Amino acid sequence: MPHATSLISTIAVSLVFAFAGGALATRLRLPALVGYLLAGVVVGPFTPGFVADVELAPQLAEIGVMLLMFGVGMHCSVEDLLAVRRIAIPGALGQMLLATLMGALLSLYWGWSLTAGLVFGLSLSVASTVVLLRALESQGLQDTDIGRIAVGWLIVEDLVMVLALVMLPAVLSVPDQSGAPTAIWTTLLTTIGKVVLFVALMLLMGKRLFPWLLAIADRSGQRELFSLAVLTLAIGVAFGAAALFGVSFALGAFFAGLVIGESEFKARVESETLPIQDMFGVLFFVSVGMLFDPMILVDKPLHVLAVVAIIVVGKSLVAYGIVRMLGYTAVTARCVSASLAQIGEFSFILAGIGVALKTFPHGASDLILAGAVLSIVLNPLVFNWLNPVSHPGREQSGASGA
Repeated sequence: MPHATSLISTIAVSLVFAFAGGALATRLRLPALVGYLLAGVVVGPFTPGFVADVELAPQLAEIGVMLLMFGVGMHCSVEDLLAVRRIAIPGALGQMLLATLMGALLSLYWGWSLTAGLVFGLSLSVASTVVLLRALESQGLQDTDIGRIAVGWLIVEDLVMVLALVMLPAVLSVPDQSGAPTAIWTTLLTTIGKVVLFVALMLLMGKRLFPWLLAIADRSGQRELFSLAVLTLAIGVAFGAAALFGVSFALGAFFAGLVIGESEFKARVESETLPIQDMFGVLFFVSVGMLFDPMILVDKPLHVLAVVAIIVVGKSLVAYGIVRMLGYTAVTARCVSASLAQIGEFSFILAGIGVALKTFPHGASDLILAGAVLSIVLNPLVFNWLNPVSHPGREQSGASGA
């Protein structure tokens, strides 16, 4: 193929295998996400046959991260969060703290450093937005009190992870020397200052500028111009945030989505840009699968089982206990805990940070990826097992007097 290029071959083969994997996964009643990850394993460097460009794939994945975070921002409704704040905020923070502690203690037992353990534990503490929303939809819970609690809980987790994605690179990049504590505080304060300035500009100027730009594109009557305007804002703000303020692409895209999500164009933006977000989202998951060495399942099966136990059992028990302690019914506690018994895109991003900054020991990211794949596969089974009634939305899901 004389005209073939690395970019074309990587995208073409990745999409072909992603489609095949996604179709097979749905046929087996598994989330299509599992098929996308396995497609990445097939075209990755750890399996025979075609190997995609491992240097180009992360750049495609970065675009996928931007659009995924843009979508997360679009769905972060302040009103929805405030409606369930009494359970979502303490519940999400408590669960993330305990899950991070479980992961850190496990990694310390394996002989890892404390820093690696904390990042590892944090990556196990946050659920996948994609998997959770689809699980609620498949169970008919998205418009019930249980669904709103789960989504509010997820929004809090997402917000914490957005902050973590900004702070962790700044902290982990400080050399381990005698003056490290001072350097860490200096770096943190500088980073916080840049973030505050960026957020202030987004909230003050973005809320006026973005709807105005979208209105211009809308009045043109050209659908592709409107879609181009949205992608320009999503990717342009992400790039500008990184270039001008030194914050991550993810944070810039998140706030672009958050601002547009509060505008009158939210519904149209979602409908017209969803196919593009889906395509690059698929490429993101394929590129994550390319990083996974399946030999970890053979070399360290007990390590993998321990990680899956924390994600599926540990997180579920913690979430169940917190919901019950806050006075909610057992039905609500079981459904909320089941919806959170998996990890996904934020965990992959954290794994990438751990590898890039050389915080993780060899094989750590493989454990996270293995835990993600297995927990996503098991999640529908856990949900069906813990969901005790046909129509849980009819139950009294709120606490008495709450």
